Amino acid sequence: MSAPSDKNMDVTLEVNGVDYPVSIGYGRNLVSVLRTEIGLTGTKEGCDDCECGACIVLLDGQPVNSCSYLAAQAAGRSITTIEGVMNGAEMHALQRNLLDAGGVQCGFCTPGMIMSATALLARTPTPSEEDIRIGLSGNLCRCTGYTKIIEAVARTAAELAAPPTTLQA
Repeated sequence: MSAPSDKNMDVTLEVNGVDYPVSIGYGRNLVSVLRTEIGLTGTKEGCDDCECGACIVLLDGQPVNSCSYLAAQAAGRSITTIEGVMNGAEMHALQRNLLDAGGVQCGFCTPGMIMSATALLARTPTPSEEDIRIGLSGNLCRCTGYTKIIEAVARTAAELAAPPTTLQA
């Protein structure tokens, strides 16, 4: 008799507002299903041990390490990946500001950083530098030294909080 982790189950995962019916093993983690079954490869698999944050996605708006979250547990919940942050072909302000500030070097940590920062800005629209540091504390970056990433998040918060400008005739 095979172990339960060897059996498949059929579930529907709602990812970036689209339903994906998938047949997955009981023990499959969410990051592997997103990447191999659904084809969304923006979420990175780094340490596979909840240490680096490269795999962070939003689950019902909350950041989770998808390397340690079973895909079957995500059924019936709303999953947002880095691919779901953009507005069509237009980058989110956070993505643009990370590029403009030079907060992206190798880029491996960037999807997880963006997802953590997105969740932070949703719950704390005008974060202090300390709030930003705490909000990104589950994400490791070996290239940038974090300064430019923190600046980009602060710039995004200010941009999103600013009242829209109107053109005068």
